Amino acid sequence: MVRHLIIAVTAASLLAITAAGQDSQSGDKSFDVRSSVGDLHMGKDADAGKAGLPLYPGARVHHEENNDPLNFGVLTESFGFKIVVAKYESDDAPAKIIDFYRGKLKRYGKVLECHSQKEGGDVEAKNDDKDSNQGKQLKCEEDSGPVTELKVGTEDDQHVVAVEPADGHKGTTFSVIYVRTQGKRGDI
Repeated sequence: MVRHLIIAVTAASLLAITAAGQDSQSGDKSFDVRSSVGDLHMGKDADAGKAGLPLYPGARVHHEENNDPLNFGVLTESFGFKIVVAKYESDDAPAKIIDFYRGKLKRYGKVLECHSQKEGGDVEAKNDDKDSNQGKQLKCEEDSGPVTELKVGTEDDQHVVAVEPADGHKGTTFSVIYVRTQGKRGDI
């Protein structure tokens, strides 16, 4: 039974990826598959709200080649995975954005402040064993570098905001990230 479930979800995922790759006209459209076996969502419709956070006032979507927003979720009765990543820019200093999101992230628990060399360098989602990450608190793997990462939650349900001074000019780029490696149908 479980083997059939995995085969069906894998087939649905491959179908979604193939269809999304072939349909160049649907650049910003989402792709959804809902079935009795599981649900799949894939799209560029990610934003701060879908990551469970408000958008920093005055922030704009940061456009970068091969760095589109990502909203991806696969959920069945036995497992789930969801990731939302959206990147923004602002003319404000990093400290103002960090203060804003530190306050907003508190609603999810204790906020960690980590520092890394590159954005996204300290975001991990492991799901080797069904219950291995459940309740496992996040920690800073690295604590030096220009990128400030505010993290809250557990390894299986985390919110992260990565803030970095903009290259070559004043301002800031930042990413709002949500990762959930366990869930149930209807959550995507």
